[in-house]
Amino acid sequence: MSSASDTNQPEFTGIRAVLWPIHNHELKKFIPLALIMFCILFNYTILRDTKDTLVVNAGGAAVIPFLKGIAVTIAAIAFVIIYAKLSNILSREKLFYTIVTPFIAFFGLFGFVIYPMADFLHPARETIVAMHANYPALSGFIDIYAYWSYSVFYVFAEIWGSAILALAFWEFANHVVRFNESKRFYGLFAVIANTALIMSGGVVYFCSESIKNFLPAGVDAWHVSMYLLMGVVVAMGLFCMYIYRWMYLNVLNDKRYFDPEENAGKTKKKKSKPSLGESFKIIVQSPELALIAMLIMAYGVTINLVEVQWKEQLKIFYAGDKGGYNGFMGIFSAITGAFTIAFGLFVGSNIIRKFSWFTAAVITPFIILVGGALFFIFTCSENLVAPLLVFLKSTPVAVATFLGAAVVIVSKSVKYTLFDPTKEMAYIPLDAELKSKGKAAVDVIGGRLGKAGGGYVQMGLLMAFATKDVVAIAPYAFGTFALVCILWLYAVKGLSKKVAAAVKLREDERAAA
Repeated sequence: MSSASDTNQPEFTGIRAVLWPIHNHELKKFIPLALIMFCILFNYTILRDTKDTLVVNAGGAAVIPFLKGIAVTIAAIAFVIIYAKLSNILSREKLFYTIVTPFIAFFGLFGFVIYPMADFLHPARETIVAMHANYPALSGFIDIYAYWSYSVFYVFAEIWGSAILALAFWEFANHVVRFNESKRFYGLFAVIANTALIMSGGVVYFCSESIKNFLPAGVDAWHVSMYLLMGVVVAMGLFCMYIYRWMYLNVLNDKRYFDPEENAGKTKKKKSKPSLGESFKIIVQSPELALIAMLIMAYGVTINLVEVQWKEQLKIFYAGDKGGYNGFMGIFSAITGAFTIAFGLFVGSNIIRKFSWFTAAVITPFIILVGGALFFIFTCSENLVAPLLVFLKSTPVAVATFLGAAVVIVSKSVKYTLFDPTKEMAYIPLDAELKSKGKAAVDVIGGRLGKAGGGYVQMGLLMAFATKDVVAIAPYAFGTFALVCILWLYAVKGLSKKVAAAVKLREDERAAA
């Protein structure tokens, strides 16, 4: 007979409780889920790096705001509508295959058929030059048309992340993973996500840059790179679907791992997200929600403003070398993954645990403000930084390229390890009803405007100045960037008092109990 103390013992202790809180009998369920996520993220990194290489080197970074603000937004809305319709017709398993297959088919078709024929498929250069001359304010839209196959690839690559990962995978995971398992599984999924970044970044670098050493003179290395990269994407996509099928045949038919009856009640009670109009109403009625939405929008706008300018500097630095550009992006992805893991394990978690909410929350906007300001200074004012350039024996473009990469890497790492957790903690002061409705509303408003806001700002500037040169609008982008960062700091300060009061109330309640 076991004692009460035995029953209260934790499931795991020591290092295993931190690094591997998985029971041996759960491996049959955890490993295939982890592999599915790994495959999806592995492909996402390859696609994300390659889409920027194609678009930026063809039409310049100026086309990115137009693609994200218009094409990707329309495609995302269309996908959600199609997904909702199909989910009412198909089973969960068939739905997964139905939405993944067109993506894999397109990427394979693009790499082996469309890209090799791009010069033939795209409009004549003379036509595009004439259109730019006649309609300079519409240069962004003209470039989308001029390199339409790259634009379609960009849209498909963007939707892969939000559709296959955020929607298909997490909906599946939330369906088959029990609540007590999620506490242990989901933390490790974050490590797997960054491991996928590291490994896929290495593959991107090898296929884009190292492959040049193995090819005879005269062979177009970038064409070979596209064959290899899209071949890997197709292979990983097929492997992902195979594992998904294997789970249905060998895991989900065993009640030790999954019991459909457990999810029956959960499915019936599921509430739909509020509409755009309803979300605005909910947020306007709550100052706390408005401030949280401001945090999300501020991050999306500021990081977008920096990234577009940085990608243009990267294009100038590599001067048309697509393999070099994509190889750099591969290294960038690998370093981002490694830095995020290290920062999360050794810095981020300790800051959240040992310091106040304000301290943890203010680090992200402070780092982005300081790092972004330094980057824009190198981009906008060559004379101001001339003495430093002489000391570094470098050029403004080289410094801006590597400084921009460092700023984005650190910004994304602190976003995952500090911004996201503190944002969730900011919901603590809300009452139960606002907490549930408010989070959904903030996701709709903050998520949409955050991703598209920076793009719309740059679209407006490029059209107002009738240019496709993003460097020309850098001073105005910098002004917008600084203003949004100040508003971000204001939101953090406003929320800190409410979060601190809520935490103190919880501590007092525990002490009284």
